[in-house]
Amino acid sequence: MRIAQVAPLYTSVPPKHHGGTERVVSYLTEELVNQGHEVTLFASGDSSTSARLIAPGPWQLSSQEDGFVPEILLGQHALLMEQVFRSASEFDIVHFHTGYLHVPVLRRREMRHVTTLHWRLDVAGLRPVYEEFSGAPVVSISEAQRNAVPWLNWQGTIYHGLPQHLYTFREQRGTYLAFLGRISPEKGVVQAIEIARRANMPIKIAANVANQEYFEHSVKPMLEDPLVEYVGEIDDAEKNGFLANAYALLFPIEWPEPFGLVMIEAMACGTPVIAFRRGSVPEVIDNGVTGFSVENIEEAVEAIEMIAALSRRRCREAFEERFTACRMAQDYLTVYTRLVERKTKSASVR
Repeated sequence: MRIAQVAPLYTSVPPKHHGGTERVVSYLTEELVNQGHEVTLFASGDSSTSARLIAPGPWQLSSQEDGFVPEILLGQHALLMEQVFRSASEFDIVHFHTGYLHVPVLRRREMRHVTTLHWRLDVAGLRPVYEEFSGAPVVSISEAQRNAVPWLNWQGTIYHGLPQHLYTFREQRGTYLAFLGRISPEKGVVQAIEIARRANMPIKIAANVANQEYFEHSVKPMLEDPLVEYVGEIDDAEKNGFLANAYALLFPIEWPEPFGLVMIEAMACGTPVIAFRRGSVPEVIDNGVTGFSVENIEEAVEAIEMIAALSRRRCREAFEERFTACRMAQDYLTVYTRLVERKTKSASVR
């Protein structure tokens, strides 16, 4: 199949550090190539891929001095869309990961396409967009993500997947709690530190500062506690050891998480997860098997006492059964094939 993957330009594919959407696009692209498909990746020029790469510019927007100026951000993505539409006839299907930028044009031309929505969908200001373009074929990354807009043209729910051998399984349980993500209120780093304090366990925090004010006023004072070690932002190579050597990953989110890639990264290492029961968490975590889904700090502290009863090997097995890139690619190929066949039948009727 001839497939186009269209990534946002905020960071490279794959990203050097943070960038969940771009990381998933990379895993999907590489797996589709591995399975013998002809794949073109539309992404920033500093991306690395075994697919054909088409880029509107040499660098990701986050590496440019004025990259996040709205005019530049929109302008670069407009150029990206022009490149996609110019090449559209080359593909059996085009898979967008860029929100709704492309949808107005696709209303006015024939092109087989699907869009994976990677963010939360319960934002009030976006509802008019969903209502206007409710017929566009879309994929969710968890069932919980759909709750705010169940009436969209859903083609399926496809959970994220990782390359099977990307992370190393470690049988021996570690001695510290881990927090991995970004430092912003919705990710719950303050709650994670409080959980560690109450459990009297050391915690290591690997995260980029996404909200400076929150970091200065709420997080930084807590870093003086001897139980707390802030290691900053880490790359993929460092992430492997960081997660594999942890006793458990803490994921005390304060928002309706659409998926939560870090949960399956931990499971791939054999490390169980303790997460607040928000958004996708009950779908990703098999309660009492790969971790615990809890309501609050108190329940999280209680869950830490039960972690020793869980099998790290079973965590790894659950990852292999449910969250590999191979499974993700196969699920998307099912959607692609259905949409291609539907368009073909529609054209033949005309």
